[in-house]
Amino acid sequence: MEKKPFVTLEQLEKIVKDYPTPFHLYDEAGIRANAKRVQEAFSWNPGFKEYFAVKATPNPRILEILKDYGCGTDCSSATELMMSDAAGFSGHDIMFSSNDTPAEEFQMADQLGAIINLDDFTHIEYLEEAIGHIPETICCRYNPGGVFEISNGIMDNPGDAKYGMTESQLMEAFRILREKGAKHFGIHAFLVSNTVTNDYYPMLAGELFELAVRVKQETGIKVDFINLSGGVGIPYRPDQEPNDIYVIGEGVHREYDRILVPAGLGDVAIYTEMGRFMLGPYGCLVTRAIHEKHIYKEYIGVDACAVNLMRPAMYGAYHHITVMGKENAPCDHKYDVVGSLCENNDKFAVDRMLPEIQRGDLLVIHDTGAHGFSMGYNYNGKLRSAELLLKEDGSVQLIRRAETAKDYFATLDVCEEMKKYL
Repeated sequence: MEKKPFVTLEQLEKIVKDYPTPFHLYDEAGIRANAKRVQEAFSWNPGFKEYFAVKATPNPRILEILKDYGCGTDCSSATELMMSDAAGFSGHDIMFSSNDTPAEEFQMADQLGAIINLDDFTHIEYLEEAIGHIPETICCRYNPGGVFEISNGIMDNPGDAKYGMTESQLMEAFRILREKGAKHFGIHAFLVSNTVTNDYYPMLAGELFELAVRVKQETGIKVDFINLSGGVGIPYRPDQEPNDIYVIGEGVHREYDRILVPAGLGDVAIYTEMGRFMLGPYGCLVTRAIHEKHIYKEYIGVDACAVNLMRPAMYGAYHHITVMGKENAPCDHKYDVVGSLCENNDKFAVDRMLPEIQRGDLLVIHDTGAHGFSMGYNYNGKLRSAELLLKEDGSVQLIRRAETAKDYFATLDVCEEMKKYL
């Protein structure tokens, strides 16, 4: 597929007059259209709900857009719970899926009425001690162990993952939770990250649906909802075919009718908690070329760095780059596109064929709408960038200002000499 920016050079030239690069820019129209597609793809299930993974793009303005389409939030920390609450989510519109969880975070989740998703068998006792009771609605996270394979080979190794319970632990957990007052039960599993195949969700659904049938047979407990979690990915590379959410939804539907309906479980609600699929393609990092270097390789230095987008440095992840205004120019120059950190892995692209780049050119780094800004940090004293929303009417809204030195120093017990910078 061809990678095209959702913003034009003319729009960017206007934006940078008010907001200096680098910044993350989000596409409201794209977010809304995609959220609508997800709801349509699973509309066959009356109880369906997408719990957006807040960790992917933690910004209240983004959450408010998704709320318009019936989405809830999936939280993994106290601050994500606070953000969800502030954005108008409450009760069972919040799923709290954490691991190695402090007691005070379970307490906050319970106070908000969130559905608590227990990661481990031992957390039953810990939760009861923390909040003084067991909620009537509770979820348990499942880990099947081994490796997870689909038609094109091994996708991941759940047996090496720190998350979830074994099947025998989950069965015993449900029995204990029922004895302690739980009345409504859910199963959750996350086995693979960023799959670019329509097969993943239906295969996972089949496994979890069969597990729900075994739960009913062995414990007499009826599972009320099954959370397929995330894992539905996006095509970071232009040669990848994107997932078709309608095909995925219908694949899950077939497994539902094949497994759950004959077992008398035809009213089980389906939940998802996609972050990357919901937001990834609808954000980009806008940066400007400020240096060029000619030694053993050709380098283009930009004013963004790995603190703005960690994935290439941390994972060697590919993010497509468009040199704005040169979309139709030949890609006949080989560059490493780099940031300014004192780390040699601070590279957005290595040996990438691009049009000739001059200082001052604006570059769009694609697919940063999820796990882009949110993974930022302050190494080298670098400051995190602004987040902007490109509205449906073409206007731009500042939804998070850029950090300042005052923000960076705010938590220090500063000396008198430092105060002149605050």
